[in-house]
Amino acid sequence: MIKPNLSSAEMSSAFCKALKDKTTINPDDTAIVFYNLSSIQERIIDLQNLFPQNTIHAIALKANPITKILSRIKGSGVGAEVASLPELHLAEKAGFAPETIVFDSPCKTNAEIEYALKSGIHINADSFDELDRIGKILETVASESTIGVRINPQVGAGTIKSTSVAGTISKFGIPVNHNREKIIAYFMKYDWLRAIHVHIDSQGCPVPLIIDGIRKVLDLAIEVNEELKRHSHQSLVDTFDIGGGLPVSYHPGINPVSMEQYAAMLKTSCSELFNGQFRLITEFGRYIYANSGWVASKVEYVKRESDYNIIITHVGADLLLRKCYNPDDWYHHITVVDKAGRLKTGTDINKYMVAGPLCFAGDVIAMDLELPVTEEGDYILIHNTGAYTLSMWSRYNSRQMPKVIGYADGNDTFEILKERESKEDLFEFWS
Repeated sequence: MIKPNLSSAEMSSAFCKALKDKTTINPDDTAIVFYNLSSIQERIIDLQNLFPQNTIHAIALKANPITKILSRIKGSGVGAEVASLPELHLAEKAGFAPETIVFDSPCKTNAEIEYALKSGIHINADSFDELDRIGKILETVASESTIGVRINPQVGAGTIKSTSVAGTISKFGIPVNHNREKIIAYFMKYDWLRAIHVHIDSQGCPVPLIIDGIRKVLDLAIEVNEELKRHSHQSLVDTFDIGGGLPVSYHPGINPVSMEQYAAMLKTSCSELFNGQFRLITEFGRYIYANSGWVASKVEYVKRESDYNIIITHVGADLLLRKCYNPDDWYHHITVVDKAGRLKTGTDINKYMVAGPLCFAGDVIAMDLELPVTEEGDYILIHNTGAYTLSMWSRYNSRQMPKVIGYADGNDTFEILKERESKEDLFEFWS
């Protein structure tokens, strides 16, 4: 069974060992991102065991584009889901084979589409107009790409508005309710259109709603195939992309629906996805990475007043952009350790605000926290930061990207996955 979260004790133990390794952490490393590589591998194996053997598990680069991690997971037999041409190049550079790369974006240019088609990369078109662009390009370009179309099942939104993509109106996909006949007509029109794609939400969506959306689009795919057979069409829909979006736990002690439970629910409600009728594609990112990563950030100051304390630390909205800008939607548990990485215990008489280094008032990670007495030189450990954190890094105040370190369970060695950004690198970025 996959653990929903890494515990405070596990993180503290790894951090103590890393601090003792003088070749790993330098005095300038005031904030460090850690990845438990064993946890990432366990989740990939779990995913592969629960779905049909020929499923392409295209792990979302947007969740975590660190190239050394991409190269590592590529060796596990997974693919890559990309949402821009630069992400596509990252996937290629990391060694992913074209047939394992899935290109999603609502804003692909003609040049980007042509590049993907020539490279044999799977494309999910986002609109009727994009399908027509692909058709035009294929008149002069030979391609081995499989091509699908994204459908918005319009089953409703989750609790986090910014990540909900299956409401009545969405920037993504073709809404199904008033376009069903036109969608079928496009499958009749284009022989090369043989895949269908659905993605409901990310994090804020109840799992039954995700399954309802997949079932609705699966019914459409079956209807398309029945119509194609009726007209003796030479090709059928043979690939079904269920997207990602399985919620993970950001709160210790709260266990979400596991991947095992999710796969079982899908087998019950959408059995056609498991009987060989379709080749499956998945696009999980948060599930693979979020609970496998955490951050250690040095406490630089503690401002103490009569009834509250403010921790000033080295990460904030630069790394935890969603948390700081939408605090009601996102949560990260925080643990305090001393300068050697050992867990601190007890509870201060005053509650704490945890604030970052940036020059705006909203740069706050947490409010009203009950924490042990925290002092300059301690560290806070920020849980579950493995997805949609470093990939969303903000350049405000030109803070340097932190070092990224990987480690494995039962192994006292550490791997530097990404060095701390130098001042020279930062200058080059703005030059």
